[in-house]
Parts: sequence; structure tokens; C-alpha cells
Amino acid sequence: MSRDVYDSPLVARYATNEMARLFSPRTRARRWRELWCVLMESEQALGLAIPDLAIAEARGQVDNIDLDAVATYEAELRHDVMAHVHAFGDVAPAARPWLHLGATSCFVTDNGDLVALRDGLDLLLPKLAGTVSQLGDFARQYADLPTLGFTHFQAAQPTTVGKRACLWLADLVDDLNALTRVRNDLRLRGAKGTTGTQASYLQLFDGNHDAVDALDQGIAERMGFEAVYPVTGQTYSRKVDHEVLSALSSFGVTVHKMATDLRLLAHLKEVEEPFGKKQIGSSAMAYKRNPMRSERLCSLARHLITLSQNSAWTAATQWMERTLDDSANRRISLSEAFLTADGMLEVLLNVTSGLVVYPAVIARRLNSELPFMATEELLMAMVRAGGDRQDLHERIRVHALAAAAVVKEQGRDNDLLERIAADTAFAPVHDRLDDLMDPARFVGRAPAQVRAYLDGDVAGALAPWVGRLDAGAGLRV
Repeated sequence: MSRDVYDSPLVARYATNEMARLFSPRTRARRWRELWCVLMESEQALGLAIPDLAIAEARGQVDNIDLDAVATYEAELRHDVMAHVHAFGDVAPAARPWLHLGATSCFVTDNGDLVALRDGLDLLLPKLAGTVSQLGDFARQYADLPTLGFTHFQAAQPTTVGKRACLWLADLVDDLNALTRVRNDLRLRGAKGTTGTQASYLQLFDGNHDAVDALDQGIAERMGFEAVYPVTGQTYSRKVDHEVLSALSSFGVTVHKMATDLRLLAHLKEVEEPFGKKQIGSSAMAYKRNPMRSERLCSLARHLITLSQNSAWTAATQWMERTLDDSANRRISLSEAFLTADGMLEVLLNVTSGLVVYPAVIARRLNSELPFMATEELLMAMVRAGGDRQDLHERIRVHALAAAAVVKEQGRDNDLLERIAADTAFAPVHDRLDDLMDPARFVGRAPAQVRAYLDGDVAGALAPWVGRLDAGAGLRV
């Protein structure tokens, strides 16, 4: 492409060539030609006198696509589908009389788009499964590593690094299931005619309803679909697009949340995304390790999330059997949703394959807060040793307030344990303080939850993808 005109960053920087080709003008034209061939083959098989030469010639020219010739025709005809019909007929003249027989434009545009949606999901799903697998490995590796939990981004009860990863993982598994469902629910529009009544096909087959049904189903099977939508207008319901883009948008929500968490953790220096040996974090501050991958994920996710609004309004504003104000929007929103999701998955696969954990930093932050969180455990141990709960509670309160003042007002380390160790009232547990402060005592069932979730739901979600996981093509920039 010329460097003097706008080039979509989704193609130039983010999505894979494979996904970009899927939504390219040439691939779109080839899908249409394939559909015209399938229509002729199906009509011939049901008794229409379409010559073998017409089908053979068309089949032989499916890949001989002259997009310049198509553009010339469209400039004259102001109709994209008819421009392609004429260009196809030029290279397959024996097929010209039979091309598009009984069909309306949506035979190729809508059926072609459904093929693109299916094939696009088939590219995305193995990458999403690969992401789930990699993040699952990370969660298992760090299932037992205690870390400070946060609510409101304020210190809260400890959890583990693996358990936190499972929070991201659970949403990704939901996305994998949702996208698998919408992919499997896709049907072909089939041969429905100008308003969905199949009147033109019924006329072609002399009123034979069974033949028209067989034509519909035969086209679907030849295009790799199990079924057709039983009722349509001139178009298939634009709710189908919205279902697909809603699932992709939901994936965007998941990724934005996860990438935001990683950006916060990078600030805390507890967990970082991969960082290349020659990677520059800042053009001015040479020491910086900006989380650029996670920032890119958030940036692309916002675009993906908003695209579902396009499909919602398109579906909501269709008139009667159809209106053409969906066309320009769908050319942009459908392709961009898949290109964006593809670019995000390439980044996500890279990030989840190389997350870096800093246990010493994690332990330091956890230990700075743990004495406050451990006071209830300390109190119970003292009561079991014969102490008076109310008196001990007051002593702990006084020590805790003093320790908090040291941290907040003087910027020093939390010295609550030293204060308790120096208080003879707590002598019965002085020799157990280290044990009582063991972080593993405070993570509850987090390690067990991680293993149970990985061995249950995650393993079940990944079972259909064994041997088909996609690790991605790698970051382009």
C-alpha cells in the first residue's frame, strides 16, 4: 500500500496477516465467486439445465480476480455486487447467463459475511485457548505464593499470586465458552430471495417447495454449515452480528481489566510483563520499564468494546425486510472487531507466556501490612493461653495506632511486632510470633481453590483444544 495514503494501524501494526487477508477485498471477492459456483452446482443438482461447461469455467476462474476491472464496473454501475458479476462473467463467459440465477445481492454479501465471521472465530479461538492454557500454567506455578490482596486498591486480606491470576482466567474461560457458542450457533443465510420468501427460487423450480428446501440446505452444506436460518428478510437478522460482536466486546472487557491489573502490579514492582533486552521504556527516562504491552491491550480493548454499539444500533434500526444503511457500517465494524481482537490476542499470548514475578518485593509489601492483619490471630492465641481478651484487645489497639503513626508520619517500617515482643503481657506467645506471622496462615483456601479450578473448569474448557492451541505469530512492533 502507498505510504502517502492512510493505512489502518490494525493491519499495519496489530493484526496478523492471516486475519487481514480474511477481510481483504480479494478474499471477499473469492467468497462471492465460491457462492455463485455453489449456487449453480446446487441448482443443477436439483434439475436446472445449467451446462457443465458453465460450472467448470466458473470454477476455473474463481481465483482469477481483477479488482481493477471490478472497480471500473462499479464506477459505472454504482452497484458493487453487479460489478463483480460482470467481472466474473468476463473471465467465465459460459457461466455468464447462469450467474446469480434467482439470487439477490445478499446471497453473496450476507452468506459471504457469515463465512467470514465463522472463519474469523476459527482463527481467534485457538489463540484464546492458548492464552487460557498459558495463564493456567502461571496460576498453577504461583498457586501458593502469598501476596497482599487489595480492595479499593487498599491493603486487604492476603491472597496468592496464582489465585489473583485465576480471577483473570475465569473471565477468559467465560469468553472462550461464549465465543465457541456464537461460532457454533452460526448458520448460513442460504437462498432466500429478495424479501426472504424464496419466491424466485420457487418459480425456478416450478412450485416445488421440497426442491427449494433442498437448495437451501445443499448450499449450506457445500459452504461448510450444518443449517440455514429458517426465516430471514432480504438479510439475515443483524442480531447475529450483534451476538458475535457482543461476545468479542466482552472479551475486550476481560482483557482491559486484566491489563489494568498488570499495569498496577508493574507500578508496585510485584509482577511485570516481558521486557525485551533492547526495549526502550521511555525516550527521556532511560531507567523506565513502561508496561507498553498492557497499555496497548487497554487501548485496543476500548476500541473493541465500543464496536458492539455499532452492531446494536444497526440491528435496532433495520426497516422491515431490510435497509441499506447497515452496509457501510458493517464493512467497518465487523472487520475491525476481528482485526482488533486478533491484535489483542497476539499481545496477550506474548504477555502470558513471560510474566515476571518478584517474590521478594511481594513478601516485603505483604510483611509490612501483615502485623495489622494478624492481630486477631494473635488475640485468639493469647486468649487460648489464658489471657483476658478485653485487656489484650486494648493493648493491641494502642500498639497498632503507634505503629501506624510510625509508618505514616515517619515513613519507617511497621514496628508492631517489635512492640508486642517487648510487651510482657504477650509473653505466652513471644516464642510463636514468627509462626503466627507466617503469610501462608492468612491466604485461606486460595491454593486449593486454584488447583480445583484448574483441574475442573479450566481443564474442561481446554479439552476440545488439545493439540490445537495457537501460541500466536508474535508481536510485530
